[in-house]
Amino acid sequence: MPDHLAAILLGPAGLLYGAVMRGRNLLYELGVFKTWRSPFPVVSVGNVTTGGTGKTPLVDWIVRFYAHRGCTAAIVSRGYGRSTRGPMVVSDGRRILLGSLEAGDETAMLAARNPSAIVVVAEKRREGVELLMREFADRLPEVIVLDDAFQHRRIARDLDIVVINAAEPFIRAKMLPAGRLREPLAGLGRADLFILNKITDEPAADKIEERLDPFGKPVVRARVRPGKPVATGTSLAAAHEGGSLHVLAFAGIGAPEGFLDSLGEAGMTVVASRFFRDHEPYRRETVLAIVNESKRLGLTPVTTEKDWFRIRDDRELARLLENAGCAYLPIEPDIYAGRALLEKMLLKILT
Repeated sequence: MPDHLAAILLGPAGLLYGAVMRGRNLLYELGVFKTWRSPFPVVSVGNVTTGGTGKTPLVDWIVRFYAHRGCTAAIVSRGYGRSTRGPMVVSDGRRILLGSLEAGDETAMLAARNPSAIVVVAEKRREGVELLMREFADRLPEVIVLDDAFQHRRIARDLDIVVINAAEPFIRAKMLPAGRLREPLAGLGRADLFILNKITDEPAADKIEERLDPFGKPVVRARVRPGKPVATGTSLAAAHEGGSLHVLAFAGIGAPEGFLDSLGEAGMTVVASRFFRDHEPYRRETVLAIVNESKRLGLTPVTTEKDWFRIRDDRELARLLENAGCAYLPIEPDIYAGRALLEKMLLKILT
């Protein structure tokens, strides 16, 4: 469907959705809808657009920040795309109990990257915290980090962080379902802190920050720092030619352009690419097409860490890609402006 036709057809639905969200937010502000306060300090990391802001790596960074200071943090996530329902323990801080199918790809990745953190999935975050209180009464966390919870207002938070993708900012976003905006921009006034992420153009970031000025909240700047590609099966050494890795990039993420940029920064040459919807499950025919095209063109298939966690629990699909020499590229945030302020605010809620 052409973009202009989609805008005409979906525009009224976007207006209705925006009105519903305005009404809902108003009822919370008036106290008609109540929030529940956790017995532990709560940090929420969320966004106002669907996908692609780099929120999950920032959740990972915050949990690691607390761990390095001897503070135990637990993660409570909705577990988007999981096959299960209700509150469930993904990791008890000693062993991982659920894979990506049951927990969702992002949550499974967070659990693997933070093996000492308790990780819970729950559509209703309060039920997730209450599960923590019941199951881990003998070793309760000192702080809860909510993943993707800016619009989940039923649980109070002590620090509300909103992540904005500088490469695809809210400025051009339309309301769902016509666009990717989850709620009207007035909702940004609830945030305590903005993290302007994925910055590659400082003047463009300046303009976005000007749009945030009326909200009167501090802005932290970050960019994506790619790590070294991780081989899922055979070594990557044989695929290098003159120090450059020629790849077929594939992913099901919200903003694939950033992934392509990260591959370039990591020294790879992207010859072909295949992108899918965010969190889209991989089917056998899809993986076979990726493997066959990679072999035909003599390329190494490379995906995101999140996508690999979505694939690896299906051993047949994982073996196909492992045998094709597939790799994934981990990333982490580089918080280069305002980091001291962010750390100060994270520590303040513990006192």
